[in-house]
Amino acid sequence: MLDLQLGELTAAGPDGVDEALGLVAGFDGALAHGFARIGEEPAAALAALAGAMAGGPLGERAIEAVDKVIAGSIGDEHLAVLAGARAALTGAVHDALLARLDAALGRERAPWEAASATGAVPPGSAPAAGATSPDPASATGAAPSGSAPAAGAEIPANLLAGCRAWLRELAIAGWRGVDHDVVAPSDQAIEALLAVPALRGLAVLLDGLAAELRASCPVGTMDRLPARRWGDLWTRGVLLSRSGRWHGGAEPMSGRLLILGADVHEHATVVRVQVHGILEPAGGGGPARLVRTGVAAAKVDTIVGPAVWRLMSGHPVLLGALAGHRALDLTDMPLLPGGDLVWHDDRAATGEEADPFTTARVLLGAAQAAPVPPLDRHPVRIAEPVLVEGYKVDGGTLELGGSRIALDLDRLPTGTPLTPELVAASSACLGLVRWDGRWLLQPLAVQATVKKKPVTAHTGDWALGPTDPKVVKAEAKAGDAVAVLRERAGRLLRK
Repeated sequence: MLDLQLGELTAAGPDGVDEALGLVAGFDGALAHGFARIGEEPAAALAALAGAMAGGPLGERAIEAVDKVIAGSIGDEHLAVLAGARAALTGAVHDALLARLDAALGRERAPWEAASATGAVPPGSAPAAGATSPDPASATGAAPSGSAPAAGAEIPANLLAGCRAWLRELAIAGWRGVDHDVVAPSDQAIEALLAVPALRGLAVLLDGLAAELRASCPVGTMDRLPARRWGDLWTRGVLLSRSGRWHGGAEPMSGRLLILGADVHEHATVVRVQVHGILEPAGGGGPARLVRTGVAAAKVDTIVGPAVWRLMSGHPVLLGALAGHRALDLTDMPLLPGGDLVWHDDRAATGEEADPFTTARVLLGAAQAAPVPPLDRHPVRIAEPVLVEGYKVDGGTLELGGSRIALDLDRLPTGTPLTPELVAASSACLGLVRWDGRWLLQPLAVQATVKKKPVTAHTGDWALGPTDPKVVKAEAKAGDAVAVLRERAGRLLRK
């Protein structure tokens, strides 16, 4: 349990993390200036990246790719190798950090089986490593619920080629050279991707990147670039555009899902609820497993707070389980190799009451963690559920047994009863351990004492609507923005 090993988790190390991230930062600096005219400093950064691959499967190819880019001969295959080298470094950092976390928790993790990665990146196009956006709400790279393609699904090669062409133009121009004319060609490629279920994850990723670039144009006037973030998105886009998907085929899974908590990712144009839980396979089909599932919906920036839950009304069984703290009985729910359930509301039935804190105390310690798919190996993807009890909160930091870990309160969603004040008054917390240059704990639920009365709050408590009378009254006064927008949309369609 984390409360027994907090000191071990937050101790210095692991070795090599700073050096690896320094090489990534050097590549990101070169990408910011663009590959059209490589100067001495960017060339040295690219050479250092290639040097780090020496002795590995990308060693000679990375050196060749750097030579070609410096000479001005920039092909898709060269950019794929460079993206793969960058991803290999972030993947190595991820592995070291996750091993530290698993050791601190005493958590067993299933190994990644290469044979399970049907449909993964073709051999030679990328290494077994990956990158993603630090903000899953803006560009998750994950396919929407129910859209996971079957193994062997046909991927239109011309659509992927269009994506690679735009990403190549970004690399040539560099972030400092991006303007509206550079961003505009992405629209057609993204629209075409959205029409293909197997490519919607890539479409969301590129749409998020394009939206950020468009909002920042002209990028050359910015005082400070989010170079690491954009480098992550560009890298993941390049690798995914070599194959279109990365998570492998799904297997049908039946059993009982016990919910631990919900992580709400909210952005101006999309909201996503990622539910963490423990799956007990039916018929004794193996150990209890840590799993995730998610549902998402498009939105506008005027839909905020508790109203975002109304956008998920197509998943009443899942939302009811979140709000009512109930187990779910699953029948043939698709499970991807990385531990993600592809949610289908019609394959789930509401079960008995199941308090998440009781679930965590009884089952979390022995539950087997899922392996991490190769292209998902990145430090920002670390989000491991834990239970911490008997601590004190001091100035945004949780203290236990002489050790401390920062609380990630910026991730608390606005549409839930879980507030920073409740976290500060709590003594038990269900949360996600993350890493963003340091270890952080993101609360998903807390047990606290307020005015000498016990209070429990979960991020999913208002999944069927707020229960706080003050919030209900405020919502009634403000009106139902979701209903108004749906009515207007329907009127437009009727015309």
